[in-house]
Amino acid sequence: MDAKSIGRCDVHSHLLPGIDDGCATVEESIACARKLVEAGYTHSFCTPHIWPTFPDNTIGNIVPHVASLQQALDTAGVPLRLIPGGELSLRPDFVKTAPEAVVTYAMARKHVLVDFWADRLPPFFEPSVRWLQSLGLTVVVAHPERVRAIQLHPELADLFAEMGLLLQGNLQCLGDPPRAATRELAEQYLLEDRYFMLGSDTHNIETLPVRLNGLSRAIELVGEQKVMELTRDHPLTLVPEELLEAM
Repeated sequence: MDAKSIGRCDVHSHLLPGIDDGCATVEESIACARKLVEAGYTHSFCTPHIWPTFPDNTIGNIVPHVASLQQALDTAGVPLRLIPGGELSLRPDFVKTAPEAVVTYAMARKHVLVDFWADRLPPFFEPSVRWLQSLGLTVVVAHPERVRAIQLHPELADLFAEMGLLLQGNLQCLGDPPRAATRELAEQYLLEDRYFMLGSDTHNIETLPVRLNGLSRAIELVGEQKVMELTRDHPLTLVPEELLEAM
């Protein structure tokens, strides 16, 4: 693909229909994809939840789901190129996961997206991260501004940096009400240049306008050039060069 034709690359989305709490139907997935294209996106990772409650969300199943949705987008004339991935939820028994089953960005075994939910940094957080790093993976923490433990202690960003973690901010949080804890921390981290990239975390067509408002807010705060770095330049480093050239 000609580099000049590459726009924004969404690094966090639940576009795949009917496999988690994201888009429910192919039609909804197509509608969301159209809106993303209108906002300047040419690529999107599909990152369904990797939870025990979604046992079918595996490498073997996600890849064909992405291919199927890509075919539907192509048929509908929506020029969004999809790339497989997943959002892994850290938990006490996470390190028991079979290494070969760990879902990574582009299934390239280089970068992995993780989340966790807690009022304080859980004891399993660091061991889980270190285990992933021992597999040669760079760990990306999804939407830190949504985690209560981090809202209470924004300085955890320093610890994460020391641990070699990358942070992915959520556009929805930048579109939340001005005094919301999520928006305040997202804006703080954006202005402090804490984020490696920004993702939409798209789940459905109803909440997509708030997420795209967050994109506008990000541009208002730090400018289009910086936001392109966070929504195109850094995200594209997650895509293997041979895959990018084939798109």
